Amino acid sequence: MDRKLIYSDRLVSITENAITFRRYYYPTRKDKVVLLANIESIVVRALTIWNGKWRLHGTGSIKTWYPEDMNRPQRDRIFFAVLKNQWVNIGFTVENADRVEEFFRKQHLIKA
Repeated sequence: MDRKLIYSDRLVSITENAITFRRYYYPTRKDKVVLLANIESIVVRALTIWNGKWRLHGTGSIKTWYPEDMNRPQRDRIFFAVLKNQWVNIGFTVENADRVEEFFRKQHLIKA
């Protein structure tokens, strides 16, 4: 069942109940869908060389996976999805970070 589209760009698509990470898997570049109910929290950080600025695709550490974003070095912030009952987190960027952050805050996924 399709849900209302909240946000979409070349990197992600967010509906009322799920987020699709485009070009998630390597080398197939297939998408990955994660239900919002399966996200424990979202952490927002300024994008630096220490947390994924130059990680264009793949893993920067054994704990975080980054979907493909060839323009990641130009972005101002990065989101980390901490998944329930999963060992690996997802580090991702979007084209309109203000809008996406506002949505996650309204969903109480970003903890103060």
